[in-house]
Amino acid sequence: MKNRKYIYLILVLFISVSMITPSCKKDFSEINTNPNTSVFALPQALLAPAITDVVIANMSRSQRITNELMQVTVNMGDSEGKIFRYEVRTAEADYLWNSWYTELTNFKDIYKGGEDNLNTSYQALSLIWQAYTYSLLTDTYGDIPFLNSNKAKDGIFTPNFDQQKDIYPALFLMLEQANEFLKVGNATGNAITSASDPIYTGNRDKWRRFGNSLYLRLLLRVSGKAETNAIAKIKEIVDTKASNYPIMTSNDDSAVLRWSGTGAYVSPFVPWRDGDWYGPKLASFFVDNLNERSDPRIQKWASLYQGDYQGIPSGYPSGQAPEGKSAFPVSLKAEPLLGNIMNYSELQFILAEAAVKGWITAKTPQVYYETGATSGITFWGYALPTNYLTFDKVKWNNNYTLDQKMELIHIQKYYSLFFTDLQQWFEFRRTGHPILPKGAGLNNGGIMPARLNYPVYVQSANGENYKAAVAVQGADNINTLVWWQRP
Repeated sequence: MKNRKYIYLILVLFISVSMITPSCKKDFSEINTNPNTSVFALPQALLAPAITDVVIANMSRSQRITNELMQVTVNMGDSEGKIFRYEVRTAEADYLWNSWYTELTNFKDIYKGGEDNLNTSYQALSLIWQAYTYSLLTDTYGDIPFLNSNKAKDGIFTPNFDQQKDIYPALFLMLEQANEFLKVGNATGNAITSASDPIYTGNRDKWRRFGNSLYLRLLLRVSGKAETNAIAKIKEIVDTKASNYPIMTSNDDSAVLRWSGTGAYVSPFVPWRDGDWYGPKLASFFVDNLNERSDPRIQKWASLYQGDYQGIPSGYPSGQAPEGKSAFPVSLKAEPLLGNIMNYSELQFILAEAAVKGWITAKTPQVYYETGATSGITFWGYALPTNYLTFDKVKWNNNYTLDQKMELIHIQKYYSLFFTDLQQWFEFRRTGHPILPKGAGLNNGGIMPARLNYPVYVQSANGENYKAAVAVQGADNINTLVWWQRP
């Protein structure tokens, strides 16, 4: 109960509504409140729209930001603000900040609705999605409003910023509590309504496995910080207390908002004009590595150019544009798997890295690595090519250095994270893998951006707290390292 009370205090979380949209008229909510009912919507009514809106935002900026920074695509041209050249305009910051904080209000209301209706399952889902969404925010911007966010109705219109080093332990507590909530049997009134759940259609066991797999993702991200005790916790989840922390066991457990093409579940890319979709060309790094490994996923991810799959160099100098070649095929716009949140293949590469570093021993690094490589391909509906795992560029070699093993793992993980919000970028910032070629036309001194700046309007809407955050974290630009990136 002590744990639960602490979690609940954390969950009164933050950002002022006034920082996102014009605030509602105060008297409206007071006049229209029925004292005999909860002011919160039923959690089953809020869950699917909130999840869908987060995934849509993630997909949008995966296409626009992650793909360009991580040499998946090259949005060719010589105008300003070309992200593939590490030119990131300050206006890029607004969309994700606004989208994520808006839905955090709904996830918090889901928690309250679950509490009001004595349904700990919805409380657990709220905690998982809050932890996930806050992790996206802090990994993108660094220090952010946390404990006092989303409290406009409590009179807090200018929330302070919390440091990332304090936010991560709170996220871990959320996931711990979610795991405890989901242990409880499917008692009357504790079920997840199938129609309300677009990910697992009410399967509480799968939600629990996703929550604990997400826990491992976040633990690995801060594993370079000894004060987090992340390495010991990873060992506990995987080795010593595995029965208490079930994790994904196959592709069937992957967390994906699958775009069925009906009702609300139509991919946000479907309405795009075809020319806008295939305008950005595929980068050589993305295409060449798939070609060299005879990876069948290229058939779904790339169009043919003169009978072959061909990319172009990213970071080419201004005025020296290459001829555009392969691009995303139009059929990919409606692809159900672009709604990926976290898949089984990614989890296996998390475990492979932990095993390589000697943190876990349940299986060998090679087993995790090969399972990840295999499931990454089968997840997309293809059979593993004959002898794929013995190809020179794929084969595991125990005699490799740690850095060579990390490159093996992370080139495969790079493809598992295809269209997975900003995760490719986060992982590159954490590890430096996979090693990306540097074009002569890169700006920013050829240095990969380390974060997005805060939205410009925050400087005026919450100026005092903004200045305090910058004083602690460092200059508000793309080169200031967030806490887990610092030595």
